[in-house]
Amino acid sequence: MHTLTIDGKEMRVERGTTILEAAKKIGIEIPHYCYHPGLSIAGNCRMCLVEIEGVPKLQISCYTLVSDGIKVHTRSERVIKARQAILEFLLINHPLDCPVCDQAGECYLQIYYMRHGLYNSTFLEDKVKKRKAVVIGPTVILDSERCVLCGRCVRFCDEVSKSSELGIFNRGDHSEISTFPKKELNNKYSGNVVDICPVGALTDRDFRFKCRVWYLKEKPSICPGCSNGCNVWIHYNVDRTCKAEGKRVMRIKPRFNEEVNKWWICDEGRYGYKFVDDNRIEKPYIRQQGKLIPVSWDMAIERIAGLLKKYPPESIGIVPSPQCTNEDNFVLKKLFSEHLGIKNIDYRVPSQLNVYSDDFLIREDKNPNSRGCEELGLFPKDKGLELKDMLREAENKEIKILYLMNHDLVKKMGREEVALALSSVDSLIFQGTNFNETVEFADFLLPSSTFAEKDGTFINQSGRVQKINKALEPLGDSLSEWKIFVKIARELGIPVEYGGPEEIFFDITKEISSFVGLSYSLIGDEGINLY
Repeated sequence: MHTLTIDGKEMRVERGTTILEAAKKIGIEIPHYCYHPGLSIAGNCRMCLVEIEGVPKLQISCYTLVSDGIKVHTRSERVIKARQAILEFLLINHPLDCPVCDQAGECYLQIYYMRHGLYNSTFLEDKVKKRKAVVIGPTVILDSERCVLCGRCVRFCDEVSKSSELGIFNRGDHSEISTFPKKELNNKYSGNVVDICPVGALTDRDFRFKCRVWYLKEKPSICPGCSNGCNVWIHYNVDRTCKAEGKRVMRIKPRFNEEVNKWWICDEGRYGYKFVDDNRIEKPYIRQQGKLIPVSWDMAIERIAGLLKKYPPESIGIVPSPQCTNEDNFVLKKLFSEHLGIKNIDYRVPSQLNVYSDDFLIREDKNPNSRGCEELGLFPKDKGLELKDMLREAENKEIKILYLMNHDLVKKMGREEVALALSSVDSLIFQGTNFNETVEFADFLLPSSTFAEKDGTFINQSGRVQKINKALEPLGDSLSEWKIFVKIARELGIPVEYGGPEEIFFDITKEISSFVGLSYSLIGDEGINLY
């Protein structure tokens, strides 16, 4: 350990710590552009210069390691003057297009100028013109005039995505970021270069001009795109419905979690949020004379409860969803397994889809809570049927009711594999968030809320329990799955009553051994491992 003083505050840090990181530990922010904790150190922007007593020249704090007894000043007169000079140098050729720049409001040229610059420009010459609004890949647009050449994006492509599409070309004030000849920025993690660009040089084609960032609200959540459970921020706008055609979710951003995804998310997760606002099932439906007719919740629940009373448990099949929370699936188990005695329960749906996975963040299992379904035991026991056997027995007219939770069997298994079974059951109940091909066969549709519209927990593939948080009100008449099961239970006179997800989770910790000792407060925003 080393003892040092930064701006008069004495502290002890481990050997090998840089001055910039040491200062961060005691709440002192040293401005920087090229430094990023997830990338190698370049030391080229010079914004993080600090003064060390006894050292004649200012030193870059992102690269300089602490040593015992040093006294560092981050806001001395020499440092402030140097910082202003660097800012003026970086802004010499920067265009005055802040009013039309998507980065406005979260641009570190703006932020640092207001905090550390505030100088009167002495630059009278013409600015060097560079390329603007250049599409460099499916997700990113480059504005070379705004770039400060920090090189974060280049290092990301070299060190994290390992795709090496970007480089810095030309010399002097004509240097600029670009893709290599005959290449485009097109990798599974390309959107991260927008997150780490400290200025408005790289902007997101998906978010571009949707909404000013100061109108956005944010909520911590978990990406539902695969079983890795990457931590994310949901950025949404509900106050200015004139923006983005009334869509509520504006973008998904990575949220740092050292144990799961660090600073990054994949593009599949980043841009996979559209289902929250598009193609939603917003009302309960019942099929009458071949057409799905919208009905009230009371009518739909009454009819479904009647069917559950009519048929014996062995003629009913339940297919829970690993897209649902532990709380949703626990109430499902209470109702269908414990109280109705249904044994044909299986969450596992085989998929014929070609999916991408890698050894970084993207997993082959495209569900966020398969591990949760395993822990809750949502698979057949005591001679219950697996899904494929349920479908076979449906074709044989032995399974009369099939209750699907948000599974598109047609898409995953193929129409020819499931069409006969789905059309042979007396009643197909589909409870889910969006219309899909399987809905064509449904006799009942029950609208449920998405991950952005409810609280609850997922368990990722490594056994980490993580919370999702409600950012939005459920769209239309949709409800959280557990609330739908409580409605059915009430109609059947079954004592399954809960006031909210935290109350359900408390019961999970009492009944499922792997959850013992956990609570929402212990899980927090970073999650906790099951074992």
